[in-house]
Amino acid sequence: MDEMNDRTCIVTRRTAEPDELIRFVVGPDSTVVPDIKRTLPGRGCWVTANRLHIEKAVARNLFDRAFKAKVSVPADLGNLIDGLLAKSVLGMLGLARKAGAVILGATKVEAAVRDGSALLVLHALEASDDGVRKIAQARRATVHLGGPSILAYKLFSEAELGLALGGTNVIHAAVLADDVGSAVEKRMVALDRYRGGPPDDLARLAAIADEDEAAEDVE
Repeated sequence: MDEMNDRTCIVTRRTAEPDELIRFVVGPDSTVVPDIKRTLPGRGCWVTANRLHIEKAVARNLFDRAFKAKVSVPADLGNLIDGLLAKSVLGMLGLARKAGAVILGATKVEAAVRDGSALLVLHALEASDDGVRKIAQARRATVHLGGPSILAYKLFSEAELGLALGGTNVIHAAVLADDVGSAVEKRMVALDRYRGGPPDDLARLAAIADEDEAAEDVE
């Protein structure tokens, strides 16, 4: 069967869409190479696109079986893939900044969430609970008023975001809803999935709201 019509995870033996899998090929030195962009030549195999399944494939020697040959698997394959995915996200964030599709600062981010112009929100790993909560409340209010559901991600440090976005003290940022924003979102989803996502969603927002209401009842 043609590989493109048989995207079956070598761990779960289930077929899935390309974005839900990571493709691997074998390099000239018999080393397994992650083909993140799915463009490398040669026969490939597929693994469900999260770190847990990658580690299972390594532990069970499933790459040997998939390629029907003895292959060399990098000892740090899990970290290697994480780095490639993160680099892809940060690079696209840089392009989005140059295109004027990124805004920085808690106040501006909250405004973009409330007017529905934000496609997604980024919080640095160092972001305070209070800062995250205020923007989460804005996200929930936007949905309540019939606006878009705006997801939030907490995947990068302040230093990583600052380097990608050309700023300092980058704690909160928003990517605007346009073509380049959609490209950022696709890569962000892939990294989040790999690290064990999903991002916080409406269920979590509702939980935050319940906590806030409980706190008000106590006061």
